[in-house]
Amino acid sequence: MSLATSYAFLVLAVVLGVTSNSFAKSAEGFTLLFPSIVTGITIVACMYALSMVMKNIPMGITYASFAGLTIIATVVVGIIRFNQVPNLYSIIGLALIIAGVLMVNLLGNN
Repeated sequence: MSLATSYAFLVLAVVLGVTSNSFAKSAEGFTLLFPSIVTGITIVACMYALSMVMKNIPMGITYASFAGLTIIATVVVGIIRFNQVPNLYSIIGLALIIAGVLMVNLLGNN
């Protein structure tokens, strides 16, 4: 598998992670059937995608990238779907996460 394919699987894992987070909120403590099922399926699919990424990219880099990107994307979904606007300190923290993900992937030793 090529490095480009690994990054494509990483993007897929982020999308699945954000989907599972969004549906977990909608599941209201797993009391609603459909969002609960979607949450479970997307979590399993997300872990599969991450396992594919780890074939070429080290585990630490994979998970740091996945976690950071998923956090940022989940915040965006929270703003759009749930009207949860972050305050100034949250925005600064999110900017630091973005900087960290960029440093790990562009400047870190793979």
